[in-house]
Amino acid sequence: MAKLTRITTQKKHKSRYNIFLDHGKGEEYGFSVEEDVLIEHRLQKNMDLDEATIQALIQTDTLHKSYTLAINYLSYRMRSEKEIRDYLKGKETDPEHIDEIVTRLKNDRLIDDQEFANSLVRTRVMTSSKGPLLVKKDLLEKGVAAPKAEEAILQYSFDQQYDKALKFAEKKLKSDGRKSHRQQIQNVHQTLMQKGFQGDVIQEVLANLPEEEDEDAEWEAVVYQGEKLLRKFQSKAEGYELKQKVKSGLYRKGFTFDLIDRFIDEYVEG
Repeated sequence: MAKLTRITTQKKHKSRYNIFLDHGKGEEYGFSVEEDVLIEHRLQKNMDLDEATIQALIQTDTLHKSYTLAINYLSYRMRSEKEIRDYLKGKETDPEHIDEIVTRLKNDRLIDDQEFANSLVRTRVMTSSKGPLLVKKDLLEKGVAAPKAEEAILQYSFDQQYDKALKFAEKKLKSDGRKSHRQQIQNVHQTLMQKGFQGDVIQEVLANLPEEEDEDAEWEAVVYQGEKLLRKFQSKAEGYELKQKVKSGLYRKGFTFDLIDRFIDEYVEG
């Protein structure tokens, strides 16, 4: 049994208190607690504390500190249950305390994976170029269960997907101006898939892009790509072999035979 001899406020943390005890050999520092723990357990001078009570108070304070860390972590943005668990684990919180903290946060409606998922989808729709499949991937990586992720993704409407994908496709077409129209369309398709857009949205976007290339732009593109191929192969081949290498390269880049033959006639000697 120990007697509580003194309670002092910590200098750097005014909400924490140092508890001094006398086990019969004079006063010595025992442990520290948060103000909430001090008040809840009505700690005061001359109180008798047995070892079990002291250990329980230390555990209660440790739990309180971990809970406070979790609350602070939540103050910046919503978190999934997995994010909370991972954060507390990184802070070396006792596993039993983690379970207790998560339960308390759920009961207080401070964490809710469905609400978290809904909020993240709304944010991604407003602030990113990601399609629904990538957004769902984000949710799963944050520990949201698949059914909840699926429900949240329903908020990402077809029209929102289409508008976002079309804007990105038009931007991509402009940046690929020195490629063949066919390759531009292929690149748009591939990029939209990589961005996580669904097949029906991609097909709708592609159906509304220009179907035929601008002749002048296509000729400028074949000249640009053809000259690059000439610089690449001129030191290694000539005559018929050079023409075949350039033709093959331009065909793989999506140009028509008519344009390729015209380029060969005008730019390749022999």
